[in-house]
Amino acid sequence: MNAPAELLIDTPAGPAHITTPASRDVWWELAGEDPDTNPSQTPLWLDCLCATGPYQDVSRLYEFERGHRLVLPLVGRRHRPQILGAEESWPADWGIGGPVCPEGVSPAEARAVFADLARLRALRVSVRLRPADQAVWADAAPGFRPEPHMTQMVDLDGGFGTVWERRFSRHVRREVRHGERSDVEVEVDRTGRLVPAFYQLYQKSIVRWAEQQHEPLALARWRRTREFPVRRLEEVAARFGEGCAIWMAWRAGEPAGACVVLRHGQHAKLWRSAMDRELAHPVHAVPLLYRLAIEDACAAACRTFDMGESAPDSSLAAFKAGFGAESFSSPRYLRERLPVSAADRRLRTAVKRLIRFQDP
Repeated sequence: MNAPAELLIDTPAGPAHITTPASRDVWWELAGEDPDTNPSQTPLWLDCLCATGPYQDVSRLYEFERGHRLVLPLVGRRHRPQILGAEESWPADWGIGGPVCPEGVSPAEARAVFADLARLRALRVSVRLRPADQAVWADAAPGFRPEPHMTQMVDLDGGFGTVWERRFSRHVRREVRHGERSDVEVEVDRTGRLVPAFYQLYQKSIVRWAEQQHEPLALARWRRTREFPVRRLEEVAARFGEGCAIWMAWRAGEPAGACVVLRHGQHAKLWRSAMDRELAHPVHAVPLLYRLAIEDACAAACRTFDMGESAPDSSLAAFKAGFGAESFSSPRYLRERLPVSAADRRLRTAVKRLIRFQDP
């Protein structure tokens, strides 16, 4: 890693000192103090990006005159001129990034951060905000285009008894009880031992998803394994340690369903799920796994259980809502020197029409 660069800039909030890449010690300190920091805002997550993709650490530490500090997690493209690359928090499919700032920021400080990002020479700069940050940050990004995203989160306030009785739907409770009475064995691994078994299920899920979406299987396998190679799960499991739990349901000695849950501080995140539908669906293995993972998050004193993004009004969104997950806006703010995202969207849309792709 190159030595950190230090900058002093004038902003509407007064002089600001910027260090890039941000000090890991300071980042961990702020992440520990900010109660809204989620697993994908930690240095561990950035390390996983850089270890499994063409990325490098370009995070930024901002120190303002009144003593406020914040870290913006950020990665840039490796082996590419900055003017042809992207600097993002985070790239697509890597979830929520955004500022880590335990003391909050003033509107002037938020504007100062986006003004600094606007000066970067990268072809594309983007920041995906967590739901709690929109009040200040969303109004501080002139010149950045909002791209709508959402995430579904279960409020764990009151503990698992409250979540079970008041937030799980009656239908989900019935499915969970069915799973508990079935011939399913469940284990949780926090060492990475079950990574191969999970990825076996993931490969089977790709076949099912391809059929559902009317996507050629070869294309689906190429796209899905490129987006989520086994090495990525191995890195996350190794780096997060106890903070990465692989929940696995076995039936007749075969992996039937599984999910990966990450945890940092008071937040748990359902990162990945997979199943062998023929084994898992008849015995409601997945609802049982989600119930156990949510109960585990409650026992760890987590405040939220993030079930990730789903298309609004989709069957997947409705399934998550059965566990009490509410939808929250989590937009990405994007600035491009050339309209590369629009061109990429048009190309993807054309390919989908060609193959008669059906969104889930």
